[in-house]
Amino acid sequence: MKKKLKDLADLVGGTVVGDGDVEISGVASIAEAQSGEITFVSSPKYLPMLDQTKASAVIVKEAASTAKPLLVAGNPHLAFAKALTLFSQKPYQSKGIDAHAWISPTAQLGSETTIYPFVYVGERAKIGNRVTLYPGVYVGEDSCIGDDSVLHPGVSIYPGTIIGSRVILHGGVVIGADGFGYVKDGKKNVKIPQVGRVEIEDDVEIGANATVDRATLGKTIIRRGVKIDNLVMVAHNVSVGEDSILVAQVGIAGSTKIGKNVTLAGQVGVGDHIEIGDNVIVGGQAGVAFDLAPNQAYTGNPAIPHRDALRAAAVFPKLPEMKRTLAEVEKRLAKIEKAMSSGGKEE
Repeated sequence: MKKKLKDLADLVGGTVVGDGDVEISGVASIAEAQSGEITFVSSPKYLPMLDQTKASAVIVKEAASTAKPLLVAGNPHLAFAKALTLFSQKPYQSKGIDAHAWISPTAQLGSETTIYPFVYVGERAKIGNRVTLYPGVYVGEDSCIGDDSVLHPGVSIYPGTIIGSRVILHGGVVIGADGFGYVKDGKKNVKIPQVGRVEIEDDVEIGANATVDRATLGKTIIRRGVKIDNLVMVAHNVSVGEDSILVAQVGIAGSTKIGKNVTLAGQVGVGDHIEIGDNVIVGGQAGVAFDLAPNQAYTGNPAIPHRDALRAAAVFPKLPEMKRTLAEVEKRLAKIEKAMSSGGKEE
């Protein structure tokens, strides 16, 4: 596929500076791009490379002094992503159902599905149109998978799970395993049956080896547009709001409610029965032990507002000196108290 730069600019929401008729056939990094490809510059520090790159055009935030044709976009990363999608994604073509897949006679399959070898589709499961199930996918009974969803190798969908449309589940994802619920009977751990389910709404993507547990009662729900990185754990009865992002190794304990457009950075841990408001950003390795108000950034363990955390971090290196000073003050105070108790004369 080839696109003129001016046509590409219309598609990604940008404007052209220079030759708009140059043809683009692919996307590459600024160092690796060749003739016919477009690249992007997101930081001013890379502007000196404009005249060095072999790319036929460059996506930039602002026009720069160069002979290279430019596609100017307010958000170069977004324009780059749209261009990459255009040139990398091929139209869907069904490959049918492999003879080595096992499909229950009671399952319902949509049109133009692609089901690879060694897929298992259980009783009464419903598979939508143009769904792709890669080798080793397990779909439990009474589960439902919406149109245009893709389940990569080794994905396990436990019984009764609801998957929306255009959902992408990467290798090793487990949806609907039992929540971690036990109660003590003396020293013995007694399992609490997990009889709820998981619902994943449209346009969700979940990274490799992430897990979303079924609810004890009711449902665990991942709302529309949520993006979950690799190795994330979402516990029973959790609700994750629309367009939120959970980065690698995040762990969310049971019955926690995550608002809309929330970002939890890498290795954030969230306690149980906590509410995180809309538009919150929690920095990497933070520990969330209390409810977080909306529209703020938090860092630290326990997580506190980011500005407070910066002040605390600035004090931390001074603690040894402050400890010595405090010890000296305590000694002086002890002498004064001793002198006062002995008649007012300090020794």
